[in-house]
Amino acid sequence: MARNSRPGTFLLALVSIVAIAGIIVSCSGGSSNNMVSGMGTVNVSISDPPSCMPPNGQFMHVYVTVRSVQAHIGATAGDSTSGWQELAPQLASAPMQIDLFSKPQTTCILARLGSASLPAGSYQQIRLLLVSNSPAASDTIPANNACAGNGFNCVVLEDSTIHELQLSSQANTGLKIPPGQIVGGPLQVTAGQSVDLNIDFNACASIVQEGNGKFRLKPTLTAGQVSANNSGITGKVVDSVSNAPIVGNVQVAIEQPDSTGVDRIVMQGVADSNGNFNFCPLPTGMFDIVVVGIGPANVPYNATTVLNVPNGTNLGAIPLVAEVGATAPAVFQGFVTATNGGATGTIDVSISALQTVASGAATLQITIPLQTIPATNTNPEVDSTGLISVSANTNCPTGAPANSNCAPYTLVVPASNPSEGIFSSSGFTYSTPATGDVLFTADARAAVPSSGGTPDCMPSEQMVSKDATAAPLKALPATTTNVAEIDFSGCT
Repeated sequence: MARNSRPGTFLLALVSIVAIAGIIVSCSGGSSNNMVSGMGTVNVSISDPPSCMPPNGQFMHVYVTVRSVQAHIGATAGDSTSGWQELAPQLASAPMQIDLFSKPQTTCILARLGSASLPAGSYQQIRLLLVSNSPAASDTIPANNACAGNGFNCVVLEDSTIHELQLSSQANTGLKIPPGQIVGGPLQVTAGQSVDLNIDFNACASIVQEGNGKFRLKPTLTAGQVSANNSGITGKVVDSVSNAPIVGNVQVAIEQPDSTGVDRIVMQGVADSNGNFNFCPLPTGMFDIVVVGIGPANVPYNATTVLNVPNGTNLGAIPLVAEVGATAPAVFQGFVTATNGGATGTIDVSISALQTVASGAATLQITIPLQTIPATNTNPEVDSTGLISVSANTNCPTGAPANSNCAPYTLVVPASNPSEGIFSSSGFTYSTPATGDVLFTADARAAVPSSGGTPDCMPSEQMVSKDATAAPLKALPATTTNVAEIDFSGCT
C-alpha cells in the first residue's frame, strides 16, 4: 500500500468551538473568547508519505528530532507570546528522532508523538519544535542519533552520504502551522473529551538545496483533527487501455482550494506497484485528487483529476491515458530573480505548474504534481525543482534586472490536457483528455528564507502563462520550453 501523507508534501485539520461555560479567558496574540472552562485531551501523531525517494528524487531518509509540539488559541500569536500549550510533554525528557521516509507504525500514522490535557478551546496555531543541531550541554538529546555527527536533523542521499539539515532559528521558535494550514479549521478541544491531531510533514516540499550544496529546512506542514478510525481516500491507478497498473512512477496528490481559489497540494504520495494509494488519516471534508504518471520507456500519461471527494471514499480504478508516441514528458525551464530596491534580494520560491479543469459551470486551476524523467542510455535524469533558493547573482541570465539575485528552475509535467472524473450513481466516469494546445501556468510564491513560509516581495505571488517569446506557455512531449522570466521586486 502506498504511503500516505505530502508534502506537503503530505500537510491537516483541527477543530471547531465549544459553548462557553464559565469565565472567558482573554489571551494575547490577537484572539479572545475562544477558550472556555474545563480540560480536554489531545493525542498528537505525525505522517508523511514521501514522493521524492529514488527513483523520484535523491532522498533516502529525512530525519528530524522533535522536542515539543505546542498550540495557541491566538491566530496571530508570535513566537514569544504567552499562552502556548504543550501537546506532547513526553518529548521534553525523551525527544523523538523520526525518519520521515520510514514505514508508518500503523496503516496511517508514521509516529505517535504524545498526548496532553489542556484547557478547552479553539486552537488557531500549531508549532513543532526541533532539537538544535548544536544543542547546549543542558539540552536533552535522543539516546540514538541516526545523523552520525551531522547534527540531529539530517538527510541521507541516494549515495548513502549524510548531510546536516540546517534549521536557522527554527529549532527555538518552532515550525509554524498557521490557521490557513490547519485543514478544516481550528483544533477544537472540548471539555471532558479527547481529540486526535495529526501533523503532516511534507518533507519533499520542505528541503532547499543551497548553491553551496548544503540542505536547509523550509518547513511545509499541515495539521488537522482526524477521526479515530483513520478513514481516508483510497483508489487504484491503472492504464486506460490495459486496465493494468502502470509500471513506472505514479504520483497522487490530495488538494484543496486556497483563499484565491487555486487548488494547492495538501498531501502527496506515490502509488505502489499494484497502483494502490491510501491517504489517511484525513479530516472531515471535501478534497480534489490529481494523478500523473510516467510509464515504461518514459511514456507520459495525462493528469487525471477527481473533484469534491469526501473523506472515506474508495475511488476504485482511476484510468490514466498514455500519450501515445511520446518518448518523455514536457519540461519547462525558467529563471526567478529578486531585487530589494537598488540591492539584491534573497528569497525562497515555491514553483508550481497549474492546469485548468472544468468545475461545474466554472473552471478551476489545479496543481500538477511534479515529476522526474528517469535516465536512459542516451539522456540523463531530469528532476523537477519546485522549491528554489534565490540567493546568488552568479547565475543570472542575460537581461535580468540590475542588482538582482537569480536562480533557475525545472518543471517536469504531462504534455496532454487533463481528464476529469465525474461521479454518478453508478460510479465514476472519466472524460477523454481534450485535444489541441496543452496550456500551463507557472506559479511562483516568494517567502522569507528560514521564516516558515512568511510571504516576501511585492507582490509575493506571480503567475506566468507565457513562454520566453511571449507566446502562450504550451507543453510539448520530450521538449524543453523556456518560460518567461519571473522577476520579484521589493523583497526584504
